[in-house]
Amino acid sequence: MLYIDFMEETRSDTSTLETAGAGAVAGLDSGSLLDIYGRMVLCRTLDERVWLLNRQGKAAIVASAQGHEAAQFGSVRALRSGLDHFYINYRDLGVLIALGVTPQELMCGYLAKAGEPMSGARQFPTHGAYPEYRIVNLSNVVGTQIPQAVGVALASRMRGDESVTIVYFGDGAASVGDCHEAMNFAAIHRLPVIFFCENNRYAISVPLSKQMAAESIAIRARGYGMPGLTVDGCDVNSVFEATREAAERARQGRGPTLIEADVERLMPHTTDDDDRRYRGAEELERARERDPLTVLRHQLLHRGALTPERDGELHAEARRVVNLATDVAEEAGYPSTEGFHDHVYSPERLTGGSLSR
Repeated sequence: MLYIDFMEETRSDTSTLETAGAGAVAGLDSGSLLDIYGRMVLCRTLDERVWLLNRQGKAAIVASAQGHEAAQFGSVRALRSGLDHFYINYRDLGVLIALGVTPQELMCGYLAKAGEPMSGARQFPTHGAYPEYRIVNLSNVVGTQIPQAVGVALASRMRGDESVTIVYFGDGAASVGDCHEAMNFAAIHRLPVIFFCENNRYAISVPLSKQMAAESIAIRARGYGMPGLTVDGCDVNSVFEATREAAERARQGRGPTLIEADVERLMPHTTDDDDRRYRGAEELERARERDPLTVLRHQLLHRGALTPERDGELHAEARRVVNLATDVAEEAGYPSTEGFHDHVYSPERLTGGSLSR
């Protein structure tokens, strides 16, 4: 189900849309969906591998993207790579792969090896920045990326360019002050930013019912005077359509949008968490019925765009790529002290406002 509450100049412009079925929303053709599916398979294969490496003592900590892939790949496909800005969450492995970050680069980050491009392997995995892809990640303080993203959107408005900033965060971050202040400021100034909440209904071990009394996160948009919508985050097409509409609205100077993607967290919060302490087996089994890879696979098989044989080939190719990335990362050395300052501001370059690489 796709619920849209578009409040533009008046509070009465409200509508509700329901899809005719999973994947029925117009937008991505079968070829595009098949391409996304292949990338999602690669993301899942890499995610599973890194989890195993953690259990072997080789990767320090992992925050799995399993269950979030459709929301991540669908949203990126609706935006303009190279123009738009991406402020990501620590669970956004799919966003990174969708934008072009390679499994080898990512694996070097998980194993803290030289060749990791975002922080020189000196932060948590997938933390830091990748300016070539206009990617910036949060710090370990949840929600700090949200006002930063609004600042970039303000800069885009001041420059007069057509870029849109999307900022990803979880339902837990939706409760921090940074989130409310950022949304309020963005709505007042009608900034080109998309607030993309990946709601898996758990802030680590705290269920959504213990975080807020509101019926949804999207409904909070009413308090800021901007559109808010809840979308099936396990369906690529639904996410794509919602994000594309929000991006078009932002480029037209009509302000921000809050998208709440209803997703599933199929793994514990991180490799350091034991979710059996607060999630029952039946709940997890229901969540797996919405596995975005399974959902998209069934859609493609139904359309005739995918065969079981082709599906097997995609999985085999993903394993080959991940095996190679694993081998390269394990053989790589650790970062040298010579590049210690490459990813921090240096006094001699502050005048120009450049980030030393």
